[in-house]
Amino acid sequence: MKPPELVSATQAELDEILALAKVAAFPQQQYELLERVLTTFAYVMLALQNAKMTLKRFRHMLFGKQSESRAAVCKELACRTGDEHAAVVAVAPDESRAAAERKLAKGHGRNGAGAYQDARVVACSHPYVQAGQLCPECAAGKLYLAEPRVVVKMTAQLPIGATIYQRESWRCRLCDAIFTAPLPEGVDARKYDASCASMIALLRYGSGMPFHRLDVLQSSLGVPLPDATQWDIVSKAAHCPRQVFDELIRQAAQGEVLHNDDTPARILALMGERRVKAEAAGNVMPATRAISTSGIVALVGTHKAMLFFTGPEHAGSNLARVLAHRAEALAAPIQMCDALTANMKGDFETILSHCITHGRRKFVEVAENFPAQCQHVIDSLAQLYRNDAHCKEHNMSATQRLDYHRGHSAALMLRLHLWMYKQLAHKQVEPNSALGQALRYMLKHWPALTLFLRVPGAPLDNNICELALKKAICHRKNSLFYRSERGAEVGDIYMSLIFTCQSCGANPFNYLQALQKHATKVALAPQQWLPWNYLAALPGGACTPLTLYA
Repeated sequence: MKPPELVSATQAELDEILALAKVAAFPQQQYELLERVLTTFAYVMLALQNAKMTLKRFRHMLFGKQSESRAAVCKELACRTGDEHAAVVAVAPDESRAAAERKLAKGHGRNGAGAYQDARVVACSHPYVQAGQLCPECAAGKLYLAEPRVVVKMTAQLPIGATIYQRESWRCRLCDAIFTAPLPEGVDARKYDASCASMIALLRYGSGMPFHRLDVLQSSLGVPLPDATQWDIVSKAAHCPRQVFDELIRQAAQGEVLHNDDTPARILALMGERRVKAEAAGNVMPATRAISTSGIVALVGTHKAMLFFTGPEHAGSNLARVLAHRAEALAAPIQMCDALTANMKGDFETILSHCITHGRRKFVEVAENFPAQCQHVIDSLAQLYRNDAHCKEHNMSATQRLDYHRGHSAALMLRLHLWMYKQLAHKQVEPNSALGQALRYMLKHWPALTLFLRVPGAPLDNNICELALKKAICHRKNSLFYRSERGAEVGDIYMSLIFTCQSCGANPFNYLQALQKHATKVALAPQQWLPWNYLAALPGGACTPLTLYA
C-alpha cells in the first residue's frame, strides 16, 4: 500500500465536513460511518500528542491489553525471539503448577443444591410410604429414611414487581359514609416496599445498571418505574445505610492495614458548562477540576471494610478523612498504595508500603525491548510470590509469615537489589531509557517495596484495592456519570455496603432490606448492624430470607 499524504485537521474543520455531508443528504448509514471515522481520527491525533504516550500504550489503547502473568510474558518473549525451547523451559514450571492447582474432581460442573443458600426449601413427603414399612419391591426389608433426592427448580420474576389490591368499598345512600375493606395483614399503604430500594440500589450501584435502562426494562414488562422515581426511592432510603456507612468508616480507621487508590470519575455538576454557570452564580466550587473515586480497603481483624469516596479529593485526602477516627492509643497502621503522590497526601501517619505489582508492570511494559533483563526481574518476583503463596496455603500468622519471608525471600530480594544497582552503576543500562526508568523506580522506592521483610502483616501488593476499584469502573462504564455531588454520595454509601457484604459473604439484598426494616435499632447501635455481624442483631439471632414479592 502506498503511504498516504499526512494531513492535520482541527476539530472545527472536521465538524464542517460533517455539516456539509449532512446537507448533501448522505444516506444515514454512510453518514454515521463518516462521523465515526472522523471522530476516531480526532481521538487518535489527540492521543498521539500526549507526551506520555508510547507506541506500546497506543497499541494497548487500540487493540486492548494483554495479560501481565509471567507465563504470558515469557511466551510472548520466546515467540518474538523464535526460541521455542526457551518458551517451554520458561513457561512450563508455572503452567504445570497452575494446572495442578486447577485440577478438580470429575463431575457435571453444575452448582449443587448447597450453592442456593437463600432458596426456599419445600419438603415433599411420600404419599404412601412411611418408616418401618415393608419394602413394596422385595416385601422383606423394612424402609428407613435416607438422604432426600433434590431437584432445583428455577423461576424468573421482575426486578421490581407490583401487586394491585382492589379494596371493596361501601357507601351509605343517606350520609355518604364510606366503608373500605382493610389491606391484608402485614401489608401497609406505602406504594414502594423496602425491597424496592434494596433491589434498585443493587442493580444501579452493585451492577452498574443505569436508571434509564431499568426504566425501559420495567416499562416493557408492564410494570413502569420511571428513572426519576428510582432515584427518589434510593435517595430517601439512604438515611439508614448512611449511619452504617459512617460506622464502617470508624471501624475501618481501626484497621491494621489500609489499601488505597484512585480511578477517574465524572460528576456533571462539577464539570463543563454546569461548573461555569455555578461559578458565574457565585457558588464556591472545588479548586481542582480532577474528579475521582477513591477506594479504601481496610483489614479489620478477619474482615474487609470496603469504602468508596467520589469527588474532587484524591485517595490521600480521603484516607485522612478515615484515619481521623482512629483511636489515639493505636499505633500507626500500614498503608499500601502505589508511589503516586496523591495517595499519600494528607494529614495522617502511616507505615508506608508500596505495591510490587506496580513496579513489576514497568518491566512487563518494556519486556519486548529488553527481554533478558526483564525476564530476570519477572522470574525473581515470581519466586517471591510463590513464597507468599506458601504462607497463605499454610495459614501462617503475620509473625510466622515475616519469619518465613526473612528466611526465604530476604536473600532473593537482596540479590535483585544488587543486580538492579549494578545495572545503573556500571552503566549497563541507559538511565533515561524505559528500562532505566523502571530500575530507578524500584531502587527509589525499595524500602517501601520491601516492608514485608521488616513489619508483620505488610502486604506485597495493592491488588485487593485494584479489584475493589473495578466495581467503581464497572459502574462508570455503564452509568457513565453522577449528575450531582448528592448522587455521588448516595452511590458511595450503597457501593461501600454492597461490596463489603460480598467480601464477607453476606447477602447484600437481605442486608439492605434488614436495615430498612429495623431502622430504629440501627440508629441506636449502628455498630451492631455491620455486614459481618448484623445477623446476630436480627430478632431471634438468625436471618430469614426476604422475598421480593409474593
